[in-house]
Amino acid sequence: MSSKQGKTTQLTGTAILAALVIVFDYTLKYSGLKIPFPWYPNLKFDFTGIPIILSLLMYGLPSALSTSLIAGLGIFARSGNLISASMKSVAELSTVLGLWIGEKIVQKINVEGSGGLVVSTLIALVARIVVMTGVNIVVLPNVYGVPVNVTYSLLPLIAAFNTVQGLLSVGFGYFLHDAVKKRLPN
Repeated sequence: MSSKQGKTTQLTGTAILAALVIVFDYTLKYSGLKIPFPWYPNLKFDFTGIPIILSLLMYGLPSALSTSLIAGLGIFARSGNLISASMKSVAELSTVLGLWIGEKIVQKINVEGSGGLVVSTLIALVARIVVMTGVNIVVLPNVYGVPVNVTYSLLPLIAAFNTVQGLLSVGFGYFLHDAVKKRLPN
């Protein structure tokens, strides 16, 4: 495959996965199928992170960064809520960057098999939890008026949510990536 074909494939694949992010967001929002986190129902599980992780695994970091930003733009276009859209983008960006860093570390220390997957996934989760903890410490009191002591008491629940959401995105992302690789080895 020529360099031009590779770039065209990457651009087309990124566009398709970014469109899938928007389809997932709109479908889950308007169908009422978003699943609220039981202990803090303001947080809802979705599947928009899966195509973002797929874009990283299939086409690299620039593709994943693009799809993460498009997710935020799509949420903003749908809801008009810049804060919520930005927080979703930051959550996905931190997961993708953590996974990318984890993959680089795994390659450098030469971890093979499922051990590498565990290491890179853990780094992605830690990145998401740390970043979103910091974001929530700033946003909840200053934008939503949540008292600081309440904000700090919510942080373990927010971390638990981000752990589960990150595991869903990364787990299904890897699963689908492996399925695609088996069917389309090139």
